[in-house]
Amino acid sequence: MFGGGGMNPRKMQQMMKQMGIDVTELDAEEVIIRTGDEELVFSDAQVTRMDAQGTQTYQVVGEPETRERGAGEASDADAVDDADDGTTGVDDAIPDEDVQLVVERAGVTPDEAREALATEDGDLAAAIARFQ
Repeated sequence: MFGGGGMNPRKMQQMMKQMGIDVTELDAEEVIIRTGDEELVFSDAQVTRMDAQGTQTYQVVGEPETRERGAGEASDADAVDDADDGTTGVDDAIPDEDVQLVVERAGVTPDEAREALATEDGDLAAAIARFQ
């Protein structure tokens, strides 16, 4: 991207920050890429998120296991969390940052914010508007 071959990583990080680019390492347990006929499953992958100009780009580094599409999908009965708190995997797809933003802007509890985001398919503005 920048051709930083022998550049000091700290200096590269400073330059990227000055340009409005934020790089974050994610602690991912598993990454699944689904195509029309197969799934690529990365266990213990290194995942990096880069935020630049309002766009998020993800980089996945690791060795995938290939399996037939649908071979590892959970059934509806498996969708209940191991914590047995009655929540399903649907809410897990909502980023905590989005929940926190709704909590701050609408003055509601995290559970209320998460429910509104789930109802609004992750639309932040619509979730906040539900409480105004």
